[in-house]
Amino acid sequence: MKYTQAAGEKSTVKLTITFSEEEWQDALNKSYLKVRGKYSVPGFRKGKVPKPVLENYYGKSVLFEEAFNVLYSAHYPDILDKEKENFTAVGEPSLEVEDMKEGEGVVLGAIVPVKPEVTVDAYTGLKIKKFEYNVSDADVDAEVRKLLERDAKDNEVSDRPCKLNDTVNIDFSGSVDGEKFPGGTADGYDLVLGSGSFIPGFEDGVVGLKVGESKDVNVKFPDDYSAENLKGKDAVFTVKLNKITEKLLPELTDEYVKNHAGAATVEEYKKTTRERLEKNAESRGRDETENSIISEICKHAKAEIPDAMIESEIDRAVQDFGYRLMYQGLKLDDYLKYMGISMNDFRAQYKESAEKRVLSQLVIDKIVRDKNFTADEKEIDKKIEEQAKSVDKTLAEYKKNIDPRQIEYIKNDIIITKLFDFLGSENELYTEGEPVKKTAAKKTVKKQ
Repeated sequence: MKYTQAAGEKSTVKLTITFSEEEWQDALNKSYLKVRGKYSVPGFRKGKVPKPVLENYYGKSVLFEEAFNVLYSAHYPDILDKEKENFTAVGEPSLEVEDMKEGEGVVLGAIVPVKPEVTVDAYTGLKIKKFEYNVSDADVDAEVRKLLERDAKDNEVSDRPCKLNDTVNIDFSGSVDGEKFPGGTADGYDLVLGSGSFIPGFEDGVVGLKVGESKDVNVKFPDDYSAENLKGKDAVFTVKLNKITEKLLPELTDEYVKNHAGAATVEEYKKTTRERLEKNAESRGRDETENSIISEICKHAKAEIPDAMIESEIDRAVQDFGYRLMYQGLKLDDYLKYMGISMNDFRAQYKESAEKRVLSQLVIDKIVRDKNFTADEKEIDKKIEEQAKSVDKTLAEYKKNIDPRQIEYIKNDIIITKLFDFLGSENELYTEGEPVKKTAAKKTVKKQ
């Protein structure tokens, strides 16, 4: 086997692979052994037809497709390994037969999508928005309510309008431009007001209704709504209120939090709750700041991204959406039928975000290479030792059974920490108020 490579269009490499007649005949023999059980010839038992008879009866091409597969699977991985310093394949190649003559072997062509080169005009000296979140007393109170709701008792009421936190049973029918749309109508639907289960404006529009009353609620579908035909559209929902159920909460006492939250007093419970919320707020701000940094740098980046990378990212997004539906007892195919959209249209909704995610990862990889950020053994061991201490083990004990994938995760975590420390210090981060200069952003975005 011999091959040549040449750069192709839009981040592809063209491989021209030449197989000798001996290699081709060997592939045909292996193909015969694999496919002979699929074919029948009068006078022979299925799977026992001699190769010459099979070729004569069905034509020699009957073995070609599997023979090409044999050659591809046997040699393509080796070629990628030999060329790993020159390019990285990011998807399956498209194959074609370029030449095939009796007694002269066969020539296959493979168009391989490869990881593209990315150019970044600037990744320092930029002005980038920083995100910070504070925890209010109302946030703590909301967490306290969640705790109490675990033991709340339902109480049906009819002497007042519905309000936030009530569970209402409603009939509703939605329309856009006077036409009803799939999924916009239901009877006897239970909804917790304030839960954010419906599109913005719907639940607020229901608040204030009394049992037996009806109302038209005007809303607008978000621009990023999952159904393409409803994005950004104004809609009207006719809503009838059937029932109101309120939750009667238990009294918040020291005894209650001791038994249900492991805290000695209400004051202690609120203190630990605030600390947890503040930690989450800090993490959220860090995540969004890092995304803001990469998003801004991507405005200064260019890359010819092959379709295979985009499609692979869309695959992941669709799969993730399907998993979330499964937790709700739904299947993706059923959801698409219910929403009245095709799989192609559904996938198309993810294309723009997929392109951004792929470019973001390419930019991250590019800067990591440019700055030669690495994680040495000492740094990795320090992180592992922290994990070991959390389970009362020594570093040596913990490392005995550690999964190699966990070590790789720790290594990437260290590298990404260095990356965002660098980007945070070399760019001007600002909040909505005064600019914040040279403030390091910490880790969270992970290498994929």
